[in-house]
Amino acid sequence: MPRNVGTLDRIARIVLGLVLLSLVFVGPQTLWGLIGLVPLLTGAVGTCPAYSLVGLNTCRTRVRRHA
Repeated sequence: MPRNVGTLDRIARIVLGLVLLSLVFVGPQTLWGLIGLVPLLTGAVGTCPAYSLVGLNTCRTRVRRHA
């Protein structure tokens, strides 16, 4: 699958995922924190299936210059 998640978006997803996962161990200690796996995995892989469905892409495209 091609990447459709940009650098800043990936960082935000990973941070959000880690914060949500921390709720499993600290704070209310409920399993709802496991929802943090979704943004963590999409941030780590760089592909978001929801972005693909909507046609959204936050990844920069490289412009090739032919010499």
